[in-house]
Amino acid sequence: MARIVMKFGGTSVADMDRIRNVARHVKREVDAGHEVAVVVSAMSGKTNELVSWTRDASPMHDAREYDAVVASGEQVTSGLLAIALQHIGINARSWQGWQIPIRTDNAHGAARILEIDGSDLIRRFGEGQVAVIAGFQGLGPDNRIATLGRGGSDTSAVAIAAAVKADRCDIYTDVDGVYTTDPRIEPKARRLKKVAFEEMLEMASLGAKVLQVRSVELAMVHKVRTFVRSSFVDPDAPGMGDLLNPPGTLICDEEEIVEQEVVTGIAYAKDEAQISLRRLADRPGVSAAIFGPLAEAHINVDMIVQNISEDGSKTDMTFTVPSTDVDKALKVLSDARDKIGFDVIQNESGLVKVSVIGIGMRSHAGVAASAFRALAEKGINIKAITTSEIKISILIDGPYAELAVRTLHSVYGLDKS
Repeated sequence: MARIVMKFGGTSVADMDRIRNVARHVKREVDAGHEVAVVVSAMSGKTNELVSWTRDASPMHDAREYDAVVASGEQVTSGLLAIALQHIGINARSWQGWQIPIRTDNAHGAARILEIDGSDLIRRFGEGQVAVIAGFQGLGPDNRIATLGRGGSDTSAVAIAAAVKADRCDIYTDVDGVYTTDPRIEPKARRLKKVAFEEMLEMASLGAKVLQVRSVELAMVHKVRTFVRSSFVDPDAPGMGDLLNPPGTLICDEEEIVEQEVVTGIAYAKDEAQISLRRLADRPGVSAAIFGPLAEAHINVDMIVQNISEDGSKTDMTFTVPSTDVDKALKVLSDARDKIGFDVIQNESGLVKVSVIGIGMRSHAGVAASAFRALAEKGINIKAITTSEIKISILIDGPYAELAVRTLHSVYGLDKS
């Protein structure tokens, strides 16, 4: 017997037929003798509908009331799934975030989980009850519902798994695992059996959409073994309930991976923009003058390149931001122009960041050189480069994104079984 947290996203619970299918997945684990908690998202499209209603009611709405409205999507799904489980003979009960309770901070709309008391859930497990929990929500210090922001249901599931000391957290989605790259771009992409937490964190932050960054961070901190698998397969298919060898991708500690590949995967992020500040005075404090105001405006800066003039008196500073933040970033920088002291500001949108990721890169030389050589042979110009122990990120023009992904996927042998 094991203790499992199962999480189902919006597409997995999009209508009653899919909710019944989810109930069959849950029944499979219960019949195998496992203790089960289920975390659900709102039905596909419902959260967007609820958000649009709050904006229609008032563009400048109270964030606390926004949370009260938006959290109702998960409440509906949890109740419906509990009913569906009861209908097929499973002892189930729905829980809202405040009933457990999942304690959060006061940042309504983007709250962070502070504490979960899993004792009542564990007691119910002992009674053979399945907990069906509304994801994406908790209870703030003001005793009001607080939602967790983007990826909140994944975060809820991993946090609950940590709180109840689950053997595994299964994230059910519309794909059957984590692939070496996006199969829509490279049909030869392979599903990975195991990925280290650190690799998954890089992949999620660099464009892979399978898991949200916050949930991977939480899993890594609490060492919650997390399994990505598809809800759109037959729940009674061979191996679906086998804890030793389930179909999907296991996100786990690096120590569990015996044979580490040099490169695990290729990720990409579209809609990057580059901003360049020309002829800055090269003096202490200039970087703080640039990036401090951007941080205060909640603009995420990624790749940073600095070029100093031959005499050392002037410097150029180039960095990337999401394309959606370009106008805001330009205004922030223009307002701070006197303090920063640049001559010219330039920007370019429509760029793509392609990243090579792998924990095996720590112990292998020449990984970056292989990437640069392969891209040069395809005539792809590199605009900026950043590296860490386990990743290389390369900024290129948008039209070359798919060619670059396929080229790098091939050069590191990821297309070979």
